[in-house]
Amino acid sequence: MAAASLVRGSCVASCSSTCFSPSKSGSSQWVVCFTQCHASKRRLSAPAQRIYQYAQIDKLSSERELWMHASRSVESYFPEEDRDPVAQEYLVPDHLLPKVAIVGRPNVGKSALFNRLVGGDLAIVNDEPGVTRDRLYARGFWGLTEFMLVDTGGLLSVPKSGNVGVDGIAITRGGGQDALSAAVKEAHMAGLPAMIERQAAVAIEDAKTVIFVVDGQAGVTSADKDIANWLRKNHSNKKIILAVNKCESPTKGFQQAIEFWSLGFEPMGVSAISGTGTGDLLDAVCLGLESSKVEDVSSEDDTRVPSIAIIGKPNVGKSSILNALVGEERSIVSPVSGTTRDAIDSEVTGPDGQVYRLIDTAGIRRRTAVAAGGSKTEELSVNRAFRAIRRADVVALVIDAMACITEQDWKLSERIVKEGKGCVIVVNKWDTVPDKDHKSTVHYEQDVREKLRGLEWAPIVYTSAIDGKRVTKILDAAIEVEKERSRRLTTAILNQVVHEAMALNPPPRTRGGKKGRLYYCTQAAVRPPTFVFFVNEAQLFPDVYRRYMEKQLRSNVGYRGTPIRLLWRSKKKSDKDSKESSSKEALAETSV
Repeated sequence: MAAASLVRGSCVASCSSTCFSPSKSGSSQWVVCFTQCHASKRRLSAPAQRIYQYAQIDKLSSERELWMHASRSVESYFPEEDRDPVAQEYLVPDHLLPKVAIVGRPNVGKSALFNRLVGGDLAIVNDEPGVTRDRLYARGFWGLTEFMLVDTGGLLSVPKSGNVGVDGIAITRGGGQDALSAAVKEAHMAGLPAMIERQAAVAIEDAKTVIFVVDGQAGVTSADKDIANWLRKNHSNKKIILAVNKCESPTKGFQQAIEFWSLGFEPMGVSAISGTGTGDLLDAVCLGLESSKVEDVSSEDDTRVPSIAIIGKPNVGKSSILNALVGEERSIVSPVSGTTRDAIDSEVTGPDGQVYRLIDTAGIRRRTAVAAGGSKTEELSVNRAFRAIRRADVVALVIDAMACITEQDWKLSERIVKEGKGCVIVVNKWDTVPDKDHKSTVHYEQDVREKLRGLEWAPIVYTSAIDGKRVTKILDAAIEVEKERSRRLTTAILNQVVHEAMALNPPPRTRGGKKGRLYYCTQAAVRPPTFVFFVNEAQLFPDVYRRYMEKQLRSNVGYRGTPIRLLWRSKKKSDKDSKESSSKEALAETSV
């Protein structure tokens, strides 16, 4: 099988050429395409560079290996439905890949370099310090080596071990409960840099190689010296690479990099914007890492990893739920709204032994509120949250128990239905509801069903993320929803249910006496379940009757927690009779 048949569309080098199309095959086509796109192969993105190298190593790679690694390389460019499922079986699991951490002080271009090395727009990049807060993971490729790249927040000081909190901050403001709440938020905001530094320290501890990024245009600073001394003293067992960013100038770049010899590491001038020097940087990163081989991957790990996105308004407890499910402080938790910015991926093993990917997202406010705030960072965060919904299988919509259902919750539910994703409604902070009794959940569920009519099929879970109560039920409910989304009915059972529903309530007649007639029904797809009804005229089945048919399907065959699609296709009887007559004539001619 030719490697070029894996991908639909234009070249993975993000150019305007269509050389990398299904109609053309062979490694020579790739080399020609990449040569026309770029003057030097080191200026290619990481996935394109990987394909370029494999296209020239015919003696080391068989045709199947070339095909497989090409499919790996385009993972960041193409959605899951455009990738070959056979080639995905050979992906090395994330936890088996060596980790490479990117650290440095704020606003030196760590996230921009992260995006350049992984070949995609994953991390939020904005011209202001402190944009990145949590650890962000992504797979990276270079030559025969595969690794996990980790982006971290900016270090204002040397990271310290231990828990970070506000216990040592004195709150002396008066003015009642509101003033006390505002003071607590200010205290947490003051402790936010320490939380970011703790996240970076965890990334460095797990990494085999550390990329220490500095600003070549700003020169050596005291913060750079402190971080360099701390890395040399506490992490001498790790490979540390000094990357001098913003050295895109061909005349001044070399002089800018020479200045950083004083930090005690060999500087490498790079530019995250133009890609200058990133090839040499990746060569140095992969020098001590083991090459990823196909035969090292066990068959038991070659399974699909379902994704569960955790979304909701700001400050409803999404990060607390993620930390409770993962069992560690994966995301920074703070009462300050907008603490989470990037979409944070984490893997957890369910009770059935299946690995699931949890995606923590930023809080989504109303569009007018985001526009009025004028924050470019918040716009990018919301965009990442919507992107997480599109790549998820199941969405956990988190609601504040005390705030009840708002218009923004309704809009988010509409987007979930539009994207065709499974859904679990999570009512968090249930411990804050006063005077609860055995009927509280019944009344609350009635309110949720009434205000979120589009998600009347979604299960509801009541949790308290801070106390860890009933948090595991979120994962249990999401697992059941994923199974329902992947379930396929036989045509015989489906048609039996549909014909019984039509016998119970026939479709209405028009004023002219016309009546809808159903020929048969079949399930065309899963995730979400999609059913095609072949009828005489689709216009004879109004929206009311189509909703009735959807309810009958749900009541008889299930599909709890997932939207279902009903497609009505007109198939006139004359066309059917003509096909039958033509088939009979062909059969008669064959017999003669």
